[in-house]
Amino acid sequence: MDLELTDEQRLIAETARDFADREIATRARENDRNQRFDVELVELMAQMGYLGATVPEEHGGRGLDYVSYGLIVEQIGRACSSARTVVSVQTSLVCTALSHFGSEAQKQAWLPRLCAGELGCFALTEPETGSDAASVRTRAERIDGGWRISGQKQWISLGNYAKLALVFAQTDPAKGHRGTACFLVPTESKGFSSSEIHGKLGLRASDTAEISLDAVEVGDEALLGELGEGFKIAMTSLDAGRYSVAAGCVGICDGCVQASVSYSTQRRQFGVPIASFQLVQEMIAEMIVKRDAARMLVLRAGILKDRGEPNTIETSIAKLYATESAVECANTAIQVHGGAGYVDDHPVERYLRDARVTTLYEGTTQIQKLIIGRDATGINAMLPLRAPDA
Repeated sequence: MDLELTDEQRLIAETARDFADREIATRARENDRNQRFDVELVELMAQMGYLGATVPEEHGGRGLDYVSYGLIVEQIGRACSSARTVVSVQTSLVCTALSHFGSEAQKQAWLPRLCAGELGCFALTEPETGSDAASVRTRAERIDGGWRISGQKQWISLGNYAKLALVFAQTDPAKGHRGTACFLVPTESKGFSSSEIHGKLGLRASDTAEISLDAVEVGDEALLGELGEGFKIAMTSLDAGRYSVAAGCVGICDGCVQASVSYSTQRRQFGVPIASFQLVQEMIAEMIVKRDAARMLVLRAGILKDRGEPNTIETSIAKLYATESAVECANTAIQVHGGAGYVDDHPVERYLRDARVTTLYEGTTQIQKLIIGRDATGINAMLPLRAPDA
């Protein structure tokens, strides 16, 4: 496996780094403090082609490979995870589903608008359905010429600003996950409503919504893919989503290293920079190792995606390691900064708050371990245990 970046990929990474430093990092603290969803920044990222980076050019995207996309997401994640969330949801979840499973008419209708900055959301999670994505309770029933959808969705990123919602609903409960379908639902539809979720630990500049669908009616053309393919669509999109979350967490790790090196070489105690102390250097070294290992795992997953080879396990490994490393690096970076790291004069306290949720969404750390363990042993530990017959 060739891990060397091409000249084009290096240029893409450098451009993303410059953009992130100039447009994202400069806004991050105030947006976080004010819990402000930055619509202007969304427009700027769309102009850069980041809200559809992997979408083919004929559908309005940049047609980039996954390695290049991961490099972009890393730089955005280093600057602000709330901004990274916009890119991840739009590109990895919504656009991936449409690109892989949409009809040509659906692609032409939605992808150019999404790439240009019109937002979409991925409405899978429900109040009673998180890790068990196959047990959605939202129902879609047949009506003349289409479907009527009713249910509740929760923790939906971009849900209050989206013009399009990919809604996963059960069409035949007797079929289990084979009865799940995905529908393209314009959020202006009658019966569709959303409300903002407040009080989040992190991602305060990101929009998170609870969605209600009260007998929302859509036509037959709203069905994405085939009837019963909803679970497959969700898992395909989540593979892409996990990759982007992992790449963004590499950015958090890198930001922690940069902030800690900068602070420790300037901050003086006992007459010398604290970087002179062996235990401070140890903490910085630990962060560098975690960052570099996470970066290599993300790169491996991206290369496999670009080759069109199976990569679910490699993506789960990257997501597991990078997200946990981001939490650990942010916690260590605060330790390097001491009391200064506990306030938002430095980005490290925000890194910690923002990193924490990455171990939860797109499949928790424990779910990633079960996916990896299932592949290693051939035993699916996620299936319900059944008591032996008496």
